[in-house]
Amino acid sequence: MQLKGYRRENGDWGIRNYLLVLPVSVCAADTAAKIAAQLPASVYIPNQHGCSQLGQDFAITQRTLVGFGKNANSGAVLVVGLGCDGIQAQTVAGEIAKTGKPVEYVVIQDNGGTLKTIARGVELAAPMARKLSGQPREDFDLGEITVGLECGGSDPTSGLASNPGIGYVSDKVVSLGGSSILSETTEVIGAEHLLAERFIDAQQKKKFLQMVAFCENRAIELGEDLRAGQPTPGNKAGGISTIEEKSLGCMYKAGTAPFMGALHYAESLPRGRKGLYFMDTPGQDIDSITGMIAGGAQIILFSTGRGTPTGSPIAPVIKITGNPETFAKMSDNLDVNAGRIISGNASIEDAGEEIFKLMLEICNGRQSKSESLGHREFGIYKCAGTF
Repeated sequence: MQLKGYRRENGDWGIRNYLLVLPVSVCAADTAAKIAAQLPASVYIPNQHGCSQLGQDFAITQRTLVGFGKNANSGAVLVVGLGCDGIQAQTVAGEIAKTGKPVEYVVIQDNGGTLKTIARGVELAAPMARKLSGQPREDFDLGEITVGLECGGSDPTSGLASNPGIGYVSDKVVSLGGSSILSETTEVIGAEHLLAERFIDAQQKKKFLQMVAFCENRAIELGEDLRAGQPTPGNKAGGISTIEEKSLGCMYKAGTAPFMGALHYAESLPRGRKGLYFMDTPGQDIDSITGMIAGGAQIILFSTGRGTPTGSPIAPVIKITGNPETFAKMSDNLDVNAGRIISGNASIEDAGEEIFKLMLEICNGRQSKSESLGHREFGIYKCAGTF
């Protein structure tokens, strides 16, 4: 099945063609935003981390920033640093440059302050933006697509309608040679034994179960037993009383395909090994989406029973609800009404085909509602405090 997108130097395919202005720390974020404001074809990310982080948190933040730059939807990248950041602009730019795409970096302290850095950043980035503006879309195969699977602001219709509809699409993408990523470790607790049986590799199965156990034990260390109830107010108000209840509905997003492996947060999918993967992300929607996009997802399917406006800086987010009332109330944010399953006007297959058709259109350039409204939320998972 053919789509139209942008071929990257390393053979990847983007469905968007952004010039990404990428601050490596919170100290460089405002300057990055001011550079991006001078370049209409660019986007920037409001990175709040990158300094005074140690160990795993440092590695996660750097891996996420590099992953956003490597994502095929980023056609070229300008990396912005302060100079004394924990994560260095030159290092991030060097890792992104391994893809072969155009990359430049600018450092505030080396350029003599904010104004000179803005001017230098625009000078470096404007030629890249012009080059991207002339790049045509070309035919490519659906097998080059990686779809991130997310749900948030759930109610019982999510597990009954929208998540099974997304699972139908996930299976179809995998059957056509593509990849999909199931996320949210918190929200497989109680269903992990069912998902574990679908891993084709014993070591990857063990890795997955260790991820779930670590998540649960970390909550216990903070005095919260996740299996004892449902800690999220919106989910409780929606009628979901326990994590297990939500997990048993969330798992339907993964369809029926076997799991090829388990990925750490923002870890790239193995090249040449397509299929369904699990990624260790938090249940917090924006942090979770960020991790999957850093891992290579070019598009996100997001189910929500209560309604969520979330988007992303570089990837379209398609919003699907299983609740007809929510679709009517939040139609400016929601793309697909899978609540037709609940009202008896459609089957799961019908809704799945509707989602799949819209996904193809959005891959080919149509805007999702989150894109048309300018939603560009961004957040990086943290597992410890800032030092």
